[in-house]
Order: sequence, then C-alpha cells, then structure tokens
Amino acid sequence: MSIFEHLRRKLDISPEREEFSVIHDTVAGGIEFKGTNLWILIFAIFIASVGLNVNSTAVIIGAMLVSPLMGPILGMGYGIATYDFDLFKKAFFNYLFALLVGLLTSAGYFYITPIYQAHSELLARTQPNIYDVIIALMGGLAGIVAISSRFKGNVIPGVAIATALMPPLCTAGYGLATANWQFFLGAFYLLTINTVFIGSATLITVRLLGYPVRNSADENQKRMANRWVSFIAVITTIPAIYYGWLLVQRENFIQRANNFIVNESFIEGDFLLKNEVDPTHRRIKLIYGGKTISNTEKERLDKRKRIYGLADAQLTVQQGFSVSDVSSEFLKGESYQTEIAQLKSQLGRSLQAQDSVVQSKGMGGMLFTEMKLLFPEVAYCSAEKQTFVGKTGQRRNYTVVVVGSDAPARTTRSLGQISGWLKVRVKSDSLKIFVERATF
Repeated sequence: MSIFEHLRRKLDISPEREEFSVIHDTVAGGIEFKGTNLWILIFAIFIASVGLNVNSTAVIIGAMLVSPLMGPILGMGYGIATYDFDLFKKAFFNYLFALLVGLLTSAGYFYITPIYQAHSELLARTQPNIYDVIIALMGGLAGIVAISSRFKGNVIPGVAIATALMPPLCTAGYGLATANWQFFLGAFYLLTINTVFIGSATLITVRLLGYPVRNSADENQKRMANRWVSFIAVITTIPAIYYGWLLVQRENFIQRANNFIVNESFIEGDFLLKNEVDPTHRRIKLIYGGKTISNTEKERLDKRKRIYGLADAQLTVQQGFSVSDVSSEFLKGESYQTEIAQLKSQLGRSLQAQDSVVQSKGMGGMLFTEMKLLFPEVAYCSAEKQTFVGKTGQRRNYTVVVVGSDAPARTTRSLGQISGWLKVRVKSDSLKIFVERATF
C-alpha cells in the first residue's frame, strides 16, 4: 500500500457517516426559532451583551456556547446544496427573525445600561478582514462534517466559539442603541462574513460527500442558485481582502517601528521617556529627557529609519525636558539664593533662603510642570529631600516624591518610566515615589 493510499484511507470519513435521513432531520430540526430555541436565543443575547459591556471574555464564550444561531445557517447551506429550496427559504426567514430578535434585544440592553464605553471586546468585532473569512470557512467545514458523522463529540460548541456569531450581532445592537453607525456596519459585516462562509462551507461539504438531492430542480434553477452563491461569496470577500491587507501593513509597520526604537533610539546623555507608534498615519514619536538633542542626532535617527523600511514614516523627536534648562546649582549656592530673592520680590513673601520646605515646593512645582506633559493624568506633584534613620542610627538621604493622579492605576503602570525620568531629572538614584489618588 502506497503512502498516498494509506493517507486517503485515513482521511476517508464515509465509514463514520450518519444516515442521510438522520442528517436531514438534524439540520431541519435546528432551523426553528420558537418556544425553547427562541428563549435560549434571547438569554444568549443578554449574556453576550453583558459580556461585551463589562469586557468579559469568559462570559462572551459562554454566550456563544448557548447560542442556537448556527442551525439556520447550516440549513441554508444544506438547502442550496441539495436543491431543497423550501428548506432554504424556511432557514433563511428563521435566520432573519433571529437576527431581528437579537438586534432588538441587544439594542434594548445597551440603551438602558449605565456602562456605555466601548471596550476591547466590542472594538474587536468592528474591523473584520480576510482572516475572519478563513475562520468562518474552516468553522463551517468542521460543523457540517461533525453533523455528518455518528461521532459528533464536542465539535459544534467549538465551532460556535470559533466563528463567533453572537458577539458581532450584539455589537451591531450596541451600534444601533448608541447611533454609532461605524460600529453597526463593521459588526454587521463580520456577521455577514460568518453567515456566508459557514453556509458556503456547508454547501461545499454536502456536495463533496454526495448527499442525495431532496427535490428535483431544472438546470436553470440549479445554475441560478450556484451563480447567486458565487456572487454573494465574492462580494463578501472583496472588502475583507482589503481590510486584511491593511491589517498586514499595520502589523508590519508596528514591528519595524519597534525594531527601530529598540535598536536605534539610544542617544548618549538622554533617556527615552516615551514612544508612540501610529500605524494608521505612519508616525513615530520619541520623547526624551536629558541633555538637549542636537539637529545632528535627529538627522541621524531620520536616516537610520530607512534601514528598517520606514523611509516614508514621519519621525518626531521631542524634548520632554532638558537638564540644561535647570542650573546644576539649583539646590545650593548663590544661584539658588538669587532665585529665592527674586521670588521674594515678586510674591512679597518672607521666605528664608535655606528653608527646605520652600525648596521642596519649588522642586515639586517644576517637576509637575514637566511631568504633566509626559503623563497627562498627573494632577499634582510634591518633592522633598528627607533623611531616614535606621535601627542602628544609620542615616540615609532620599528624595521623596508624592504624585497625585486622576488615574492612579495608569500612573502606577508607568511608574518605571516616571522613576527613570526622575532619576535623570533630580540627578539622584535615592528615590521614594508614592502614587495617590488626586484629592484636589
């Protein structure tokens, strides 16, 4: 036996195939949306809507497992494949009814929910591409092959999760409730992709497995049905190919930009505080702290980006702060005394030249002014030099910085960047940084 013959026998599913009459009854039984099926659909819509609303992947997966939306799509593909046009019409109108119920239910939920922000799970359903076509096609193939087998296992629930019919329907409901037509159209297009290619995969599989024709149809009817299926599939695919190309371009730009930043962004005497990569407009922004960046360094970076395939990218090198803006004698000596004298004259306050509290306020105010540009959520900043005494009487000096933030969690995630910036800014490795919620 040749290896090809052995492989053919391995792939042959005919010994495991269910009786054609049983398959027909299974497909026809999954089409109806009334009674139990209708209530299950409504409950699944609510579960998926809540999951999208609170950005819970686990809840969304649960809704996809419960959802009965797959039935009429398989019915449409099966009906065209066997030229059972009555079954196709029944499946088609039941599917339209299910979509209407799903849209109204999800739109009703999103209209009354107090949480209206679009999280990542909602956004993920608004930008379909060619990869969604592949997923729907493979999912449809797996689904109809599983139905055709006596050993169905847990394939159908897996297909329901992979092809994700419920989330885009609920996302379209969100777009309808909030009048966000970009969300509505993007999600509905993803739902259309899944519908068309699950149905197409069903049609292809049924034809390849030689299912018997249920109703006699003349050649004109067959030819017309096949043409319509091909036309709808092509029309559905064209935008997905374009969006898939955009996705590839976007990911390539991000990867090249990150490689450029990692390998080329070092400037002696400066610290890269922040980088921003905008693949949509092909922009790269580098924000530095430290010494003033010369035009020579900026030109060097601009030339080096071409090596990474970024010749057409817009590179912006921005100075977050420059240590040359602050006298190296700011905290000591005659220059600081002069600064204090000027403050006395301008503000009319009786300040003591060596008052540490005044020094800390001056430092905190200056740090806040610069920090606000880099981290917009920061509301205030206080800095003070303090001495800590240990159990043994040993003393150690620290610069203590308290940062008040309108978004403490976000500021905490940026603590590494803030710490690195502060070490350069105050020229000290001995720092203690505390982040608190802004109180004023």
